[in-house]
Amino acid sequence: QVQLVESGGGLVQPGGSLRLSCAASARLINFIAMGWYRQAPGKERELVAVITSGGPTTYADSVKGRFTISREIAKNTLYLQMNSLKPEDTGVYYCHSTTGRMDYWGKGTLVTVSS
Repeated sequence: QVQLVESGGGLVQPGGSLRLSCAASARLINFIAMGWYRQAPGKERELVAVITSGGPTTYADSVKGRFTISREIAKNTLYLQMNSLKPEDTGVYYCHSTTGRMDYWGKGTLVTVSS
């Protein structure tokens, strides 16, 4: 059973930055894609960013130019660098991975953007 553990969330002022990390219990090369999703209060979970095994990335329009997804294969870790944060970025951020057959989710880390 693969475990994904997120960290790096917290309270930040608008315009600030945070870097989220997702530590996987399996080698990242096992996954065809990994990504970050978020769920704001009272809203459905939405895709934030995805990186495929070959390296191409996809971002939600709302975060393009502000967020960057990356991975460190040697450390089995996925990252999400978040800059120019806005109050509407507030939510629980979840790490996701898929082998194509199996999907795995972390328990989430809370990001609050507020002054």
